[in-house]
Formats: sequence, structure tokens, C-alpha cells
Amino acid sequence: MILNRLYTHQRTGNHPATAASRTDFQRDFDRIIFSAAFRRLQNKTQVFPLPGSVFVHNRLTHSLEVSSVGRSLGSVVGEFIFDKYEKELDENAQNFYRHNLQNVIAAACLCHDVGNPAFGHSGEDAIASYFEKNESDLKQKFSEKEWADLVNFEGNANAIRVLTHQQNGKDEGGTQLTFSTLASIAKYPCEAVAKSKGILHRKKFGFFQNEKNTFLEIAKAVNLIQESEEPTIFKRHPFVWLVEAADDICYNIIDMEDAHRLKIVSTLDCENLFLELIKSENANTKRVEDKLAILTNANERISYLRAKVINALINKSVEIYQNNFSKILEGNLEKALLDIYKSENKALQEIESFSREKIYGHKAVVEIENAGYNVMNELLDHFIPPVLKQKSERKSYDRMALKLLPEQFVYESGTDYQKVLGVIDFVSGMTDNFATDLYRKIKGIDIGMTM
Repeated sequence: MILNRLYTHQRTGNHPATAASRTDFQRDFDRIIFSAAFRRLQNKTQVFPLPGSVFVHNRLTHSLEVSSVGRSLGSVVGEFIFDKYEKELDENAQNFYRHNLQNVIAAACLCHDVGNPAFGHSGEDAIASYFEKNESDLKQKFSEKEWADLVNFEGNANAIRVLTHQQNGKDEGGTQLTFSTLASIAKYPCEAVAKSKGILHRKKFGFFQNEKNTFLEIAKAVNLIQESEEPTIFKRHPFVWLVEAADDICYNIIDMEDAHRLKIVSTLDCENLFLELIKSENANTKRVEDKLAILTNANERISYLRAKVINALINKSVEIYQNNFSKILEGNLEKALLDIYKSENKALQEIESFSREKIYGHKAVVEIENAGYNVMNELLDHFIPPVLKQKSERKSYDRMALKLLPEQFVYESGTDYQKVLGVIDFVSGMTDNFATDLYRKIKGIDIGMTM
């Protein structure tokens, strides 16, 4: 049965499974927690500018919360699979779904954003746009598929690279996670030339050409359904839906809570939106109303309602997942779990509409996106032209620029594509503060000795 073959203990770097007090999937979680890529998320923008006088979520706190929600989803779904298919599952699979699916989903949720650059989505746009704007000078240096990677730069694809790529001077296999965890973050399991906006699993792309063989190895190990060999397209892994749902639940709801703390959204508006969603799933809200009668602190009231909303959305996501489980296994579900719910729930539609108007269009958010776009573009323009020149053609200012590139990102003997990916690795891995500081230094805005 396919459920027996959806997971594997195999990990990148060909490191064998080890007998220890932790399972391989718990080890994935721990490896991510201690990784530099994960730590850097603490100073990467989620939505609102960092730092501010009021604490708001960054990419790291967001990922931790998504992981918590993902663990809950994985636990309930694991029990569902065990209960419904127990007789068809082999002994290892029974153990996996009862005890370890939750660990895989929690680990995948934890690292789902490690490929995202600084400054939120504007950082992604800046990298892609840099190559679009310089097409006449750069395109001829790359193959069609390599160029597609660059002009469509995507945090999801970059996450696979960050987690699996062997940097100069480092161990092979990157973070050395199991293929099960890596497959669970592949929302768009296709190459860039196969991108198609109207198709969910091809809305973006999931791996760079440099990591294509690694992804093919992952796909084979966890039995992804192949839709096309040329271009390479797979159906989503069944675990992806749970990771996506956890992410969707958190950013839909917690961005609202952050906006309330920043006084962008009033307490009354926030309470009403959250209460409407709770009421849509629970006709008897007396317990909630009784609790609110006790709580007088505005932030505490919103935090309480946020927790109730997240719980309601977890339960609904599990229900939709179970109802569509056959389609998910076949790779034929065409809408995200929360989008399915949103289409039938006016309260969730209202939250999304309100967020789009009041939060994502707020001046502070737009300002950080504009600033981030310019910072990232300038950094790429400082490093990419010099790195693409032959050593003999580099002027002194080219050589000085490249001295700022750490050794692990320099692929002097590689192709132009690999050299450029090294620069993107460096720039996309920067925190907001580091990128801003380096930008100010190379532009001559800040001059002086800093460490």
C-alpha cells in the first residue's frame, strides 16, 4: 500500500539511520533548531518592520508557531490514518503514523521559511527582478532552465537548496534532513520552466537546476507521483497539505494580532472578526463569552480569541483533509485546505479581505517592502557583475567587491550559474539588519570600523 511507502529514514549526505533516544524525525527537528539558517530567521521580516517599540512576529517566531500548529495537525491525522488503515499498514508504518508523522510535520513547518530572503516577499521579488532588468547582459550566460530559476527566484525552491546544498568547506548533504521532512515542504514540486499560475502545485517552483538530482532522489525515496519527465513535474506529497495548512492558519490569524498590538487594527474590529469565525464553527459560544467577560486587558482578550480561532481552524483543516484523503493520495486535490474552507466560510473571507486592506497595504509595510527591494537589488548588483567576469578581466574594484563574499559562497571553478547561485546564497541568507548595514557601507552612507 502507498501509505507504507510515503516516508523514509534516508537523509541527504547518505548518512545512515542511527540508534538513539530520538527518532530520525525528532533529530530533523533538533538539527533545524540548531542550524544557522534557522537562527537567522530571528531578524527577517514577517510582515511588519523590525525592530520596533512593540514586539511583533519575525520569521523565526512565525516558524515556531507554525511548527506547533503542524505538530497538532500531524498528530490528529496520524491517528486518523492508523485507525482507518491499520490492517493495511505494515508494523513500521503503524508506528510511524501513530508516533512520528507529527514530528515530520513539525520539523517541516520549522524549516519551511529558511529559504526566504530578508524583507519579506519584496526580497524574493528583488532577486527575480534584478535578472529581469539585466536580461540583455545576463541571459546569454545561462541555459533556458537556469535562467528560469533566476528570473523566478522563489523562497520555497531556495529552502531546498539551503537545506541540502554542500557549501565550500562544509559537510555534504547540507543540514542532512530526512527525505520525508524535505518532501513535506515541497509545495511546488516542479522545475521553474513548468511554472503555471492556475495550477496549485505549479503556481511556483520547488527546486533549482543545481539541486534537481537531489530532488529526484527525494521524490523516488518517498514515492512522489510523477506528472511529467520533461519538464520535471511531480504531484504534491500528501504531507505537504498539512504543512501548508499550518502556515496558512498562522499568518491569516497572527498577522491580525500583530496589527492589533501595533494599533493598526482596533480591538473592536479584531474581536468581531475573530468572534464571527468562532461562531461560524460553534453555535454555543457561551464559554468564550464568559471568558471575555473576565478579561479586561485588550491584548489578552485578542490572544485568547486568537487561540480559539487557531483551534477551530486546526479542527476544520483536519476534517477537510480527511474528507479529501483519497484525492490527496492520488495527487488530485486542486485547492489548499484553508482555501477550500474559505470558499464556504464568510468569516474567514472577511478576515482575509480586512487584512489585505488594513494590514498588508499599511504604510509601514509598504515602506519596508520598498526599502528591502532597493537594498537587495543594490547588493546583487555589487557582487554579480564581478563574479561573472574572468579573473584576468577583473579590475581592482571587482576584486575588492568579491573580498566581501565569504569563502563558502565562492565557486570560482564552477559555471556562471553556480557562481551566481553562490552570490544569491549569500544575499538571500542575510538578515534585514545585516543586509541594510552592508548596503549602507558599500554605498558610502556609513563609513567606519565595525565588526
